[in-house]
Amino acid sequence: MGSAPKPTAPLDADAVRAALAGPSSDGSGLGAGSLWTSLEVVAITGSTNADLLRRGGAEGQVLVAESQVAGRGRMGRSWISAPGASLTFSVRLRPISVPASRRGWLPLLTGVAVASAVRDVSGVAAVLKWPNDVLVGSRKLAGILAEQSGDAVVIGIGLNVATPADALPVSPSGLPATSLLLEGAAVSREALLAGILRELERQYTAFRDDPSSSGGLLAEYRALCATLGRAVRVELPGGSVLSGVAEDIDADGRLLVAPVSGAPPVTVSAGDVIHVR
Repeated sequence: MGSAPKPTAPLDADAVRAALAGPSSDGSGLGAGSLWTSLEVVAITGSTNADLLRRGGAEGQVLVAESQVAGRGRMGRSWISAPGASLTFSVRLRPISVPASRRGWLPLLTGVAVASAVRDVSGVAAVLKWPNDVLVGSRKLAGILAEQSGDAVVIGIGLNVATPADALPVSPSGLPATSLLLEGAAVSREALLAGILRELERQYTAFRDDPSSSGGLLAEYRALCATLGRAVRVELPGGSVLSGVAEDIDADGRLLVAPVSGAPPVTVSAGDVIHVR
């Protein structure tokens, strides 16, 4: 069992608001024209996703927890965060203009936003493992989980910022974890959060305004996706396994895998991808 990371200063919500657009006149929002209508930081919670799903309300809410004790990841996994060592937050969106068949892009575009912001703010070469794990090399830096309730989608992000090696979470899948600190980058959590929110706003609003077209987003995703061209093993829902080479991402964000048998490519819409060395 690892030791807890050293405490750091609480995240400064006012600094994030100022970096995004400047506080609104009543001090409650993030400025005219911004997608983000509110930003709240709490000391501890079970799950920021669960909180925003339960809370309801308008699009654009951002909830950050310094410590999360019952967070959820993909495939039913847990994501626990220690105080001050990571960014653990959720955003509430209402993509009413986006058909249900296109909403599978939301966690993928979030992955693009996170990886792009990490690169811009920290200089660390973050990449994506399909569908939306954020990696540095073969090590997991961040996880993303999207959950829908009615016409709202809440997207949770957990990113290891200053977590030392002996306090990193252990993935049930065996994928080793890392943090920006361990990758040689000492970054402000405020600057990183603001960068992610800016990039997520850019990606989301473009997609929301024209959900029928994902050309630019698809190109950005492909450029960041370390899964493409790799030998992979995909653990599919229901327990079956597909082995082959990840050839491409289609217009709906699905992974195309060429089986080792030489059969035509298989379209994968859900599954746990393992990069085979």
